[in-house]
Amino acid sequence: MSKKLPKVPVVIVGMGWAGGIIASELTKAGVKVVGLERGKGRSTSDYYMAHDELRYALRYEMMQDLSKETVTFRNNEKMRALPMRTYGSFLLGDGLGGAGSHWNGQYGRFLPYDFEIRSKTIERYGEKKIPKGMTIQDWGITYDELEPYFDKYEKMAGISGEAEQNPMVGKRSNPFPTPPMKVTPGMKMFMDAAKKLNYHPYVIPSANLSEMYKNPDGIERAACQYCAFCERFGCEYGAKADPVVTVIPVAEKTGNLDLRTHSNVTKILHDGKKATGVVYVNTITGEEIEQPADLVVMTSYVLNNVRLLLTSKLGKPYDPASGKGVIGKNYAYQVNSGKAVGFFDDKEFNKFMGAGALGAEISDFNGDNFDHSNLNFLHGAGIRFTQTGARPIATNPVPKGTPSWGKDFKQQSLKYANSTLTLASQGASLPWQHHYLDLDPTYKDAYGTPLLRITFDWEDQDRELNKYLAERAGEIMKEMNPTKMEVSKEMKSYNITPYQSTHNTGGVIMGADPSTSAVNSYLQMWDAENVFVVGASAFAHNGGYNPTATVGALSYRAAEGILKYIKQGGSLV
Repeated sequence: MSKKLPKVPVVIVGMGWAGGIIASELTKAGVKVVGLERGKGRSTSDYYMAHDELRYALRYEMMQDLSKETVTFRNNEKMRALPMRTYGSFLLGDGLGGAGSHWNGQYGRFLPYDFEIRSKTIERYGEKKIPKGMTIQDWGITYDELEPYFDKYEKMAGISGEAEQNPMVGKRSNPFPTPPMKVTPGMKMFMDAAKKLNYHPYVIPSANLSEMYKNPDGIERAACQYCAFCERFGCEYGAKADPVVTVIPVAEKTGNLDLRTHSNVTKILHDGKKATGVVYVNTITGEEIEQPADLVVMTSYVLNNVRLLLTSKLGKPYDPASGKGVIGKNYAYQVNSGKAVGFFDDKEFNKFMGAGALGAEISDFNGDNFDHSNLNFLHGAGIRFTQTGARPIATNPVPKGTPSWGKDFKQQSLKYANSTLTLASQGASLPWQHHYLDLDPTYKDAYGTPLLRITFDWEDQDRELNKYLAERAGEIMKEMNPTKMEVSKEMKSYNITPYQSTHNTGGVIMGADPSTSAVNSYLQMWDAENVFVVGASAFAHNGGYNPTATVGALSYRAAEGILKYIKQGGSLV
């Protein structure tokens, strides 16, 4: 028997970037909000002198407990899906701040092309350029419409970046609020080589502060110390933009946020037209609690947003056979196995120093910045060199052919630990009718609820994109004059075992048509007007940049829409 609480105006499910931004904006406007977070609370004091690679990077201190809840995976419908029992391809955050606490801080706005990908592709190449079965669609919003919200996120987070306008990315209304990060010798080599080939290298925009910063909400944060403990770690200095040190304190200061940690939402209550609240379990006591609400905002991670809608029977589940339905549609990942590795016998770099978003990139081959007329793929990737810090346990770069253990491995590992540079591509993952998310018919979580099932594999589109970008990375690396060089450009079937990227997207996608999208441009559900589903689950495909910038911008727009809805009700578009 659930304990039923008094009704509240707004309940937010998940307190990461999306939940924190919406809580901040709503509470500043005087709205009372309940924020539910499945994990524990966090603060910068948790990370003081906690540079423990084994604890955080290899034993996943900040991640979800897969023994209680995980996902199942298969490459295609002929295969039986099996549970992901150990962490590999992606990392599911747990606790206050979510993935916003353990991210690297690498920042990039999706390109104008991304938001109108189908229209712009047809306009330039004709509809026949889109392969059969590829389900790309416009997002129902343009880059120009979203630009002010990107700008707002950057001012809140203190994003560090170059003042000059890069012709390969979307135009900005304002410069970045703080200067770019330092340029290391490895970054300079990459940028010089790229310039010789007439590309447009730039220092990656960073959520690791380059200097002390005070944001418009009055939050003051310290500059990055280049300690190399970013991804999979919390930042003890607060230098890395994180919901716990930016937006959540602002919401708490208003007195309008009731933040409840250890509160795992298991169901969205609704009458078929509107949500009436949520049910959650206190993960310490095991008590089940019903929280009625006038408005439900779903801001948990991509996979959980989809799973909650499916288990709550809210929205039309996607059917891959017919292509009809929307919940679970257009799941996408990210193509990032193409790379060029240079081994330098005559140079040594201080690679043990670094930061999550320290690096340089070219976007000349991202989006539609280059002619695809004679290419067998759409979209593209950024090519980047990043110096995130060579931590001792996981850093063992050795040339191909080196044994994986023993004396020779140790000698080569020591020789090249600080004499290896890698240029990596991070490419777009475009959606297909047969890539989707649904509920597993066999496996359940600790509460007896079906696990989410992922059906996904690499396509020829991905292999062609990966090969092309790896070759471009190889050309740049060759210009950097390494002693020996290796280019990785082959892709086999997608394997969920090795780590690749936590950039999962789709499943509750946005658009202008209720028959092909789950939410509108304010991320308001077409099928339940008082439910907003916010996060990368709204992406109709995945681009060539990290998703956080676009998640942040969409969250600010969603917050604006929620405030409008509170005043007027009804569909916002």
